[in-house]
Amino acid sequence: MRIIKRSGTEVTFDLEKIIAAIRKANNSVNDSDRISDEEIDEIAKIVMEHCAMMKRSPNVEEIQDMVENQLMESNAYSMARNYITYRYKRALVRKSNSTDEQILSLLECNNEEVKQENSNKNPTVNSVQRDYMAGEVSKDITKRFLLPQSIVEAHEQGIIHFHDADYFAQHMHNCCLVNLEDMLQNGTVISETMLDTPKSFSTACNVATQCIAQIASSQYGGQSISLAHLAPFVQVSREKLRREVREEMDSMGIECSDERINQIAEMRVRKEINQGVQMIQYQVITLMTTNGQAPFVTVFMYIDEVPEGQLRDDLAMVIEEMLKQRIRGVKNEKGVYITPAFPKLIYVLEEDNIHEDSKYWYLTKLAAKCTAKRMVPDYISEKIMKKLKDGNCYTCMGCRSFLTVYHDENDKPKFYGRFNQGVVTLNLVDIACSSGKDMDKFWKIFDERLELCREALMCRHDRLKGTPSDVAPILWQYGALARLKKGEPIDKLLYGGYSTISLGYAGLCECTIYMTGKSHTDPSATPFALDVMRHMNDACKKWAKETNIDFSLYGTPLESTTYKFSKCLQQRFGIIEGVTDKSYITNSYHVHVTENINAFDKLTFESQFQELSPGGAISYVEVPNMENNIDAVLAVMKHIYEHIMYAELNTKSDYCQACDYHGEIKIVEDDDGKLIWECPNCGNRDQDKMNVARRTCGYIGTQFWNQGRTQEIKERVLHL
Repeated sequence: MRIIKRSGTEVTFDLEKIIAAIRKANNSVNDSDRISDEEIDEIAKIVMEHCAMMKRSPNVEEIQDMVENQLMESNAYSMARNYITYRYKRALVRKSNSTDEQILSLLECNNEEVKQENSNKNPTVNSVQRDYMAGEVSKDITKRFLLPQSIVEAHEQGIIHFHDADYFAQHMHNCCLVNLEDMLQNGTVISETMLDTPKSFSTACNVATQCIAQIASSQYGGQSISLAHLAPFVQVSREKLRREVREEMDSMGIECSDERINQIAEMRVRKEINQGVQMIQYQVITLMTTNGQAPFVTVFMYIDEVPEGQLRDDLAMVIEEMLKQRIRGVKNEKGVYITPAFPKLIYVLEEDNIHEDSKYWYLTKLAAKCTAKRMVPDYISEKIMKKLKDGNCYTCMGCRSFLTVYHDENDKPKFYGRFNQGVVTLNLVDIACSSGKDMDKFWKIFDERLELCREALMCRHDRLKGTPSDVAPILWQYGALARLKKGEPIDKLLYGGYSTISLGYAGLCECTIYMTGKSHTDPSATPFALDVMRHMNDACKKWAKETNIDFSLYGTPLESTTYKFSKCLQQRFGIIEGVTDKSYITNSYHVHVTENINAFDKLTFESQFQELSPGGAISYVEVPNMENNIDAVLAVMKHIYEHIMYAELNTKSDYCQACDYHGEIKIVEDDDGKLIWECPNCGNRDQDKMNVARRTCGYIGTQFWNQGRTQEIKERVLHL
């Protein structure tokens, strides 16, 4: 039997909910006015029979009317009066604004959940507080007016996660792959100011950082740019500098050969590349966007993205400088070089750089040194990606969200200038626990939850429909994503595969353990885990066919949500060993952080799940300090090239300001059992006097984490 909720959604009739509501009303009256548990069960049974007799799905209000009538017929007048009052109060609550307490706690900096929500935001800073305050209002409006109640309830219960509800009230999308080439080559407009095509590499870098800041303020997810789009301006500078050197020599009456002029100009070119790359690194880190943080930007480094010859060699020079400056790091407030969170770097492994005799092997060795020191770059295997992406190799948007392959009107693959509409994540562990290990019931609940996710994703899509290009000119009118006319809606970019929309998933490991009794790395349990992945992919394909919207399966990078999901699971199902007994659940398809497995086996195992997560995935291996073992880093990189599309190495790069300690700052328990960070050298526990960098979700965090994520970081085992 089904009922219709206030949102209009049909769900399975649940007798226990009726019994629970009557018991609440029963407990609210004097002992003399109470009825027995047997009478409560009888009233609920009669209500269920009345619902069955209707020959249709009753709505919630009708069912509550039936309960009132039965209470009156049972002479439980006091309880009926309380029940009616309770219904009225709940109706008022649903219509009231519930943001006051959250906003006040933000202003007083005592909202612990918000403090640890984003590891790259400092909630004591005014701009961050302003963003969070706006976010609380947006979430309230979203819950009360913009989303069906069924989705709100599922989100609050941890059955699904409706990502970025704090931005949903506005017409904003998630992440994007910036068409920097269009903006630089054809000019762009920022704050109603025309910026022409740059006349030098350094100017191109400056314009790029301004574009990055504007784009970050117009969306809520990550963005990616390619150094291949900056590389052509090296030649622009080279030609300009050659003219300048020639003019200087002539003005001083010095005869100089073309070869000598070119040599002098080339020295100046390298200096300009140094300055341009430094500009990108420092401006990205120091810029503050309207959402109160540095732009979440990824820089893509792919040698074969440009033709062989001078342009490719120029790109190699830019990549080399980017790696060298990242190895150096940036200075903290004490003037000590530390690991910055952004920009995230991605380096493509390919035939031109993966072997010792490859032309650009020197760049790969430099990348290995950078990874050992600063945890970036991350690595994409051109070889594997081309197998999975129809012969194409391209960057993700932000940390892991990948576009599907799309061909433009000339039948050429197009990636830059595209975006993701949003994400809704499915809690796989909840599906498993709700099934009680009944496999038939598992797949039935799975399908019901998938339909709920589809409805939530369509809310995201519908929120973007009709959005005029005027809401974010830098995106829709001036080249970052499109060149639409003023007032033109973005609708055509939402269909036909131009943009994607993501079905996220979390906790495949715990889901498999509950249903099979074994980790998904166990050969007997792996087929079930793969079937779960295929089932979600099949749903995405079905939805895409029905809607002409590119649904894509996405390995969600849980940060604060891992803690939320864990708490909800424990509330709903209690503590289940190996399933709900942690303060976190596992990201996407990952091997559990406590499982002992070597780096090479882990990457090879997870590669099969990356293939089934086309909308986004990244794998990692946890390693010790590798600065004195670069050969081992290179060995892992070569394994990535041969076996998996996208992976990273996690090391530690911390600094204690109290004692100048460089190394790994540890996680310990205080007297109250809370997990805190402590310098192993001096015992410093003041987070304001330490710089800690950890990768949690594909990107590096530097502002600390909630207790769930902190436990996950503490329990990670080394894979090398």
